[in-house]
Amino acid sequence: MKTITTTEARLYVGTYHKYNCGSIKGAWIDLDGHDKETFYAACHELHADESDPEFMFQDFEGFPESFYSESGCDDALWEWLELDDNDKQTLAMYMEATGQDGTIEQARDAFHGTADSGADFAENMAEECGDVPKDFPSWIEIDWEASWNRNLRHDYSTATDDSGTIWFFCNH
Repeated sequence: MKTITTTEARLYVGTYHKYNCGSIKGAWIDLDGHDKETFYAACHELHADESDPEFMFQDFEGFPESFYSESGCDDALWEWLELDDNDKQTLAMYMEATGQDGTIEQARDAFHGTADSGADFAENMAEECGDVPKDFPSWIEIDWEASWNRNLRHDYSTATDDSGTIWFFCNH
């Protein structure tokens, strides 16, 4: 899956006619500030040299790959563009972790936190739930990696962002 970068969401727009004639002439169109109608109006303006252009979206940047299609824009892309940056990242990580499309509501419901490793996640979860007492003797060692690998990893889907942080989503 192509991950989100810091670039703005945009599509490279050509046409099938130009492509079939041996040209990839087109341009990148930023999606910021566009809704579906104004985006397609910009595509028509870009390819005004054709009477009835059939748009070909030859590349994309700045949004999850599942919203991309060479022949059209998924309606979910326009909903995703309306999200704030935190929700965009949460939804993108959810979709990467689960390998499925989803809604921001599903992503928020399944999100259980971030950590640097499964062991860190297991330890944080045990502490937050109160399963490890605050006055736990320091001489006792808990194998958090084994707790993650043997007991918790089957209950969560994970995805790692560009900074190396692991996102944890509960498998419902």
